[in-house]
Amino acid sequence: MSPTARPAPHRNFHRLAWFALIMTASTIMFGAFVRLSDAGLSCPDWPTCYGRATWPQHVAETVGHPAADIRPLETHKAWREQVHRFLAGALGIEILTLALLAARRRRLGRTAVITACALVATGIPLYMMGWHGTASGLALLGEIILLVAAWRWSNSDLSRAAVLTLAVVIFQALLGMWTVTWLLKPIVVMAHLLGGMLMFAMLVWMAWRATHLPITLAQAPRLKWLLRAGIAVLAMQIALGGWVSANYAALACGGGSLSLDNFPRCANQWWPQQNYSEGFTLWRGIGVDYEGGILDGASRIAIQMGHRLFAIVVAAYLLWLGLRLFRVPSMRGWATVLVIGVVTQVSLGIANVKMALPLPVAVLHNGGAVLLLFVLVSLLARLRAPD
Repeated sequence: MSPTARPAPHRNFHRLAWFALIMTASTIMFGAFVRLSDAGLSCPDWPTCYGRATWPQHVAETVGHPAADIRPLETHKAWREQVHRFLAGALGIEILTLALLAARRRRLGRTAVITACALVATGIPLYMMGWHGTASGLALLGEIILLVAAWRWSNSDLSRAAVLTLAVVIFQALLGMWTVTWLLKPIVVMAHLLGGMLMFAMLVWMAWRATHLPITLAQAPRLKWLLRAGIAVLAMQIALGGWVSANYAALACGGGSLSLDNFPRCANQWWPQQNYSEGFTLWRGIGVDYEGGILDGASRIAIQMGHRLFAIVVAAYLLWLGLRLFRVPSMRGWATVLVIGVVTQVSLGIANVKMALPLPVAVLHNGGAVLLLFVLVSLLARLRAPD
C-alpha cells in the first residue's frame, strides 16, 4: 500500500462503491428519460402508483383510488415512473450498505446509521396515511443524526463521505416525493437533478479513494484548484440545464428547422426579447401544475439564452483545462477524454435545438454531463503531490 493510501473500511468496499456508481449513473439517465418523456406525474401518488407497488395495467384497476381523481392512468408512462422509483430504491439500499461498512469501526456508528434509516422508513407509511408533518419530522430527525455523525467522524476510513452520501440519498427521496406531490415544481425538479449529480460525484470520489490508485504529480495542488473550478462551473451549467428542462424552455427559440432561426440565433433574432426576472423566479408557491410549463415566451427565451451563454463559458474553460492537462504526459488520456466530452456535449446541445429535442439525443445530453463530471471528480480524487 502506498504512503498516500487510506485504509478501506472493508475489503470489498471499493467494489461496492463502483457498483453503486454505475447504478447511480443508470438511475440518472433513466430519470432523464422519465422527465423528458413527460412521465414525471404518471403516478400521482407516492411511493405507490395508484395504490399499487408496481403499476396498473388497465384504467379499471384505478377506479376508486384518490390518485385517479388527480390524473387518469397512462400505462405507457406509469411504468417509467415506477421503474425509476425501483432503481432509486435499489440504489438507496446499496448506499446504505456502504454507510454501514464505513461506520462499523466507529463507536455507535452502525447504530446511528440504522436509527436514522429506521426513522425515515417509519415516516413512509405515515406519509401514505396522510400524516405528512409527522413523516417529515421523522425524516428530518434521521437526516440530523447522519449529519451529526458525519461532523464528528473524520474521513480517514471514508466514513464521513459514506454517511453524507446516505444523507443525500434520503434527501433525494424527499425531492422525488415533492416532485410528484408539488406537481413538477421547477425548483424541486432542478434540485432533484443536482442531488443525483452530487450523489454520483461523491461515489466517484469514494470509489477512487477506496481503490488506491493515486496519480502523483508535483503540480497536483495547482491542478486540483483548476479542477475544483471546473466542477463548479459544470455544476452551474447542469443547474441551468435542469432549469431549462423543468420550465419546458428547451425549444423556446424554435426547433426542428434547418434554418438559422433557432441556432445560433433565437426566434430568428440574435437578441430576442427576454424576461430574466420572470424566467429565473425560483419560488412560485404550491398548488400549480407545472407540467408543460407556465411561463410566457420571453421568460422561456431568457432561460434558454442563459443556458446557451453560460455554455460558452463552461466549454471554453473545460477546453482550456483539457489543453492544460495535455501538457502533462501522464494526463494526456484524461485530457483527451475531457476535450472529446466537451465537444460531444456541445454538439448534443445544438442537436437538441435543431432536431426539436429528440428523446435519445436529450437523454444522451444528460449522459454527457455525467461523463464530464466523472472525469473532473476522478482527477480530483486521484491527484497527489509527492511526499
